[in-house]
Amino acid sequence: MSRSSIITTERAAESSARGLKVRHLAPRHARRRSRGRQFTAAEARSAANFRPEIQGLRSLAVLMVVVYHVFLDRVSGGVDIFLMISAFLLTLSFVRKVEADRPLALTRHWLHRFKRLLPASAATILGTLVAVWAVVPSSRWTSILEQAWASLLYVQNWLLAATSVDYYARDDSLASPLQHFWSLSIQGQVFIVWPVIFAAGAWIARRIGWRYRTILWLAFGAIFVGSLAFSVHQTTTNQTFAYFDTRARLWEFAAGSLLALALPHLRLARPLRVVMGWTGVAGMLACGVLLPVGQSFPGYVALWPLISAGLVIAAGQSGSRLGVDRLLSSRALVGMGGISYALYLVHWPVLTVYLSAVGRPAAGPAAGIVIIVASIVAAHLITGLIEAPLRRAAWTEAHAWRMGVVVTACVAAVAAPAAAWQVNLDRRAAGAAAAAPADNPGALALQPGFRFAGAPDALTLPLPTELDDQWVSLDHGCTGVFAIADAEISATCSQNETLPAPERTILVVGDSHAQQWMAALSPLAKERNWQLVALLKGGCAFGAPTTEGFNPLCDDWLQRAWGYALELRPDAIFTVATAASADGPNEELVAGYEQMVAEMTAAGIDVIGVRDNPRFAFDMYACVERNGPDASQCTVRRDQALPATSPMQRLVGAEGLYLLDLTDRLCPDGLCPPVIGNLYVFMDDNHLSRSYAATLRQDLEERLLAATGW
Repeated sequence: MSRSSIITTERAAESSARGLKVRHLAPRHARRRSRGRQFTAAEARSAANFRPEIQGLRSLAVLMVVVYHVFLDRVSGGVDIFLMISAFLLTLSFVRKVEADRPLALTRHWLHRFKRLLPASAATILGTLVAVWAVVPSSRWTSILEQAWASLLYVQNWLLAATSVDYYARDDSLASPLQHFWSLSIQGQVFIVWPVIFAAGAWIARRIGWRYRTILWLAFGAIFVGSLAFSVHQTTTNQTFAYFDTRARLWEFAAGSLLALALPHLRLARPLRVVMGWTGVAGMLACGVLLPVGQSFPGYVALWPLISAGLVIAAGQSGSRLGVDRLLSSRALVGMGGISYALYLVHWPVLTVYLSAVGRPAAGPAAGIVIIVASIVAAHLITGLIEAPLRRAAWTEAHAWRMGVVVTACVAAVAAPAAAWQVNLDRRAAGAAAAAPADNPGALALQPGFRFAGAPDALTLPLPTELDDQWVSLDHGCTGVFAIADAEISATCSQNETLPAPERTILVVGDSHAQQWMAALSPLAKERNWQLVALLKGGCAFGAPTTEGFNPLCDDWLQRAWGYALELRPDAIFTVATAASADGPNEELVAGYEQMVAEMTAAGIDVIGVRDNPRFAFDMYACVERNGPDASQCTVRRDQALPATSPMQRLVGAEGLYLLDLTDRLCPDGLCPPVIGNLYVFMDDNHLSRSYAATLRQDLEERLLAATGW
């Protein structure tokens, strides 16, 4: 997954380099554009403080991001640089305002900021949704629509943080075309919080008589230390979540603010600035090559790109022909800075939509060049036709409410079509669900004498947009006699409604392969007055804890689940007994299963073991989406997926153990097809769809009662 970002485009890269002999020059093309129109006071101040090498630094960073994504399929580390520079510029701006005794006008500032951010952002999201509708498989529409809302509302990072650690999140082989908005979401959140810190610092400075900069040093120093410590800990313990966690990124913004406060105190000789500048650029370029950015950031390792960019900024305008600032201040790089925000926005959707359309994991050299050129053209169009006109329009700045109108219009431009699309998908799903009993019999079509009475052109279910809802769960958390004091394991416990006098109590324990059978077991339990309790954790099949072969991340949970089962003493434990393999007809007993059966049955608890379903080397559902339900390449021979004899057969005859095998209902007539009875059997490469599993209720009931004698 790519995790890069870009700072928002600012026409005026600001500087407060007091004490440094820095020459602030606007580039010639900027001066030419200014002829014939009046500068506002803000624009005049901006032009006076322009630092072209920072604009060029930004351009170099975005080009790194684009090249790394398109050609290297790696993360460059540019995101960290962008986060730091955005805070650097913001700090310079607010410090000047406070020290010049100009009003901060936070509401107006926020409206102005998002009025500049949202037009290009909204245009990109809207264009991406159109492209997604045209070429991306519909099974991905729901998640992309969800990300469109999150991107628009600046909470994309939290959505990705949640799904990155969600075992049940659908594993798409191609990244979302909107996932790069995670960093823009973090910036949007900081753009709200940072001005509050500046305003609070000014108020405190007036109240206690301290220098304003001293207050800011203390505030941002505390944020830097606290956030960095949190980031290091989180990156070590939960890196995938930490990568998108705003709290783990605040120190990078604080670093930019501290650099802005420190800059006036630096007295650097020209030769030193030359060395610093080139060292910084070399460090930037090498970061993504030498470091596994996607797997090690944002912990202390992220200091590498921040220090590199900090060296370039501190070097400033060296005044030497050998300085890197001559390169960064060139017309090409400074000009590229004008479209850097839009270029970041569009390059990732262009790349990912292309890869989705051609069905490839990466772009080749020729396609990569075309993607970059197309992204630059699109960035020019968005900047020239949308972002720049709205930014320059004087009427939008005249009153705060006018800026609010622009912000509202940008939100509405995305929200209206996205909501309409979602409503249409929901309506289509509701219509298909209403006709499902007749049109989508699933496993019932395998019953002797079955005759199909549905519509011949009925939709195959579940619809692609319903895949995220195919996981089965019970309605209630565990309460009363089923409650668990241990908070960690309690979060994985659920139950149906507490029954006053249940015929039996059945505990379902294990991973997602045990969970999927509850689509058939739950209605059966309701019909027969069985109390159902589920203790489930993705990836953790139920066997003896501390057994070799288990995922070590499951060991603690398994020990707690083991103890809960012995304490609850249900009438039976429902588990999956074997684990199939996607690599061929390989199947093994769940690690420690025999020991678990021995101890549970010795405690008077029956064990019901179900044979695992086949697993495949490809996504069954996606295969049908690409090739149609009748495509032969989507059907797998049973003997290529599972061995003829299950390893659980060696447990036959064990006292208190009842074994069930429903493979013939998943792979009838020696074949494992993707669709049976107009229902998708599998929702991915190894899980039964909830829709199909629910139609196995009759088969499960017959075989369970026959085995147990209940």
